[in-house]
Amino acid sequence: MAGTELEQAKKVKATVDTVEVPSAEWGWSGEAPRFFRFMGWFVAVALLTMIIGNHTGRVEDLYLVGFSAAIVVILIRDIVRRRRDT
Repeated sequence: MAGTELEQAKKVKATVDTVEVPSAEWGWSGEAPRFFRFMGWFVAVALLTMIIGNHTGRVEDLYLVGFSAAIVVILIRDIVRRRRDT
């Protein structure tokens, strides 16, 4: 039968308080900004590729382009803010 204790990583440095987030001791906390940015661009492109299809109405296209444009604006704002902060 497997034990209930987990091994803790030795070299993980937590950036959050381990009292508030107990899983931070194992390195499970934090953010992945590069991954989030990549996924933002991926979702924006995926929304635009959904325009190609067998639907006849154009209302769907407006929503797809609108949501994709909103994601791109947020990503560009993030790029500008990161450049300004450095």
